[in-house]
Amino acid sequence: MITQTYFAQGSIFFQAYATSDLFGKLIFIGLFALSSICWYVLLQKFFFVKKTKAKAVAIEKRLLKQKEQLLTLSEQDLSKKPPNPFLILYNQLRTKTVEILEKNHYFQENAQKETQVFLSPSDIDLIDSHLLSLVDKETKELEQNLFILSTIVSLAPFLGILGTVWGILISITEMQKGTQVFSNTVILGGLSTALATTVLGLIIAIPALIGYNYLKNSIHHFSSQMHNFSQELLGSIEMQYRKVDTQK
Repeated sequence: MITQTYFAQGSIFFQAYATSDLFGKLIFIGLFALSSICWYVLLQKFFFVKKTKAKAVAIEKRLLKQKEQLLTLSEQDLSKKPPNPFLILYNQLRTKTVEILEKNHYFQENAQKETQVFLSPSDIDLIDSHLLSLVDKETKELEQNLFILSTIVSLAPFLGILGTVWGILISITEMQKGTQVFSNTVILGGLSTALATTVLGLIIAIPALIGYNYLKNSIHHFSSQMHNFSQELLGSIEMQYRKVDTQK
């Protein structure tokens, strides 16, 4: 019964398309194209974000269990394809930290005594700012193509309204010509175009709006997780390599 109702509703739009004029057909084609683009972007981003989060949780658990060996973990043990934002953050943290430690070791005055190399507060701040910029970059990559959904939210109802105005305009124009059979057919076709395009525009815009808000909020939450994850890793590095002044 539900399937029959669905196809019956779908046939209403195709009947309205068939009875519309050339410009009305172009409006329908535009709405059908927006619907296809909307669902493609919506599903693609939904599964991409979901998959990214699942991989991030696995990487986070593995890294936090080995916080004492963050700079010596094997690349093969953590490699994921495609790279996950959490893995990218970790790799950049390790690369930047090792780079600074090597620099400090080179310039250390008593390096020949093989004393331990430390990170200064300015070094920690430098790594922190690097991680923050990286979180922003990964967030923007996750938000890529989301503008398409926000555009469809605004464009679909306007395109539906355009079809409504055009259909009513055709009906009024034909009513002024007389009451011939052909005119009645065109009038009904114009009214059908007017109503169908409005409904179709709303049907497209509503799931696009819901999906956009859900994805935007989900990515914002994941961005906070990336920030917390990077700060937790940086805190572990700081505990291991920051020099503690014991002199009073």
